Amino acid sequence: MGGVVLLTGPSGAGKSRLARRLHTAYGWPVVRLDDFYREGEDPSLPMVELGGTRLPDWDDPRSWRADAALDALSELLATGRAEVPSYDLATSSTVGSQVVTAPLGGVVVAEGIFAAEIAPVLRERGLLIGAYCITHGRLGNYLFRLGRDLRERRKPPLVLVRRGWELGRREADIVARAVRLGAVCATPNETFDAIARHPDSRAIAG
Repeated sequence: MGGVVLLTGPSGAGKSRLARRLHTAYGWPVVRLDDFYREGEDPSLPMVELGGTRLPDWDDPRSWRADAALDALSELLATGRAEVPSYDLATSSTVGSQVVTAPLGGVVVAEGIFAAEIAPVLRERGLLIGAYCITHGRLGNYLFRLGRDLRERRKPPLVLVRRGWELGRREADIVARAVRLGAVCATPNETFDAIARHPDSRAIAG
């Protein structure tokens, strides 16, 4: 039976890069959990004001549709196929969808800021291989995050700088919550090595 490797952690910590590395090494499909954000016009989407600019609080678990993410992962593991949304942070909206496929009985990598939120349910269902909180430390995460957000033009530069400092202040709470939900914290390289040594991962990877 297959299962899910969850990669959680603060924005800019390297979750997506690690997910791509695992895909390259093992061929495991990747589900981007951040694509399950709520639409910008959704009244339940939490907002935050930074330097006079009001924008979605993408680091609040309420901004994320956990049930939809769980449904997609469960369908992927059960049938080998699931349609998942594609989300554009610049416009705070879903801009399309894509189909993710996986061999039955295989491993799926699910990465996103709120991945740890679904760890207890996946563990209860016997679908969790491991949950890992990725971090370079507060300064490292800030620099990685700012460089990425500027390249992708997610929001105006000044907004991104202010958002980065605000996230830095909240980062300890984000990491602590992931640990309470069962995630193991480490750098991307340490996490890759830990997953490579995991007996279930090795068996399923063949």
